[in-house]
Amino acid sequence: MTARQRLEKALPECGHWDGTSRRHCRTVDGVRRYVIGWRCPLHTPAAMAGRPEPQPGPGMPAGAWSTLSPLSASRVYDARAVASGKRRSSPDEYRAAQAAVATTRKDST
Repeated sequence: MTARQRLEKALPECGHWDGTSRRHCRTVDGVRRYVIGWRCPLHTPAAMAGRPEPQPGPGMPAGAWSTLSPLSASRVYDARAVASGKRRSSPDEYRAAQAAVATTRKDST
């Protein structure tokens, strides 16, 4: 990484090109990252299009990442496969599966 890249990373500045004055804006106050690069409040994509800035929304629900998807909830756990070691599981699940398989073997004989 060059010194210029380190400086740009440490002090972001507006990268808007002003064609009439033939220079970059280079403002460092209130600069935010956008897809097109770092922009000051005067040169954000919404400001350039003449629209107001979008307001922040409520965001993701609290349990969005902890909720099981239908794919992971529909997996079938075979106690025999876990007990034999063919299916990976936690040590607790392994012992519970071995106990479940042992009780079914005792009942069938």
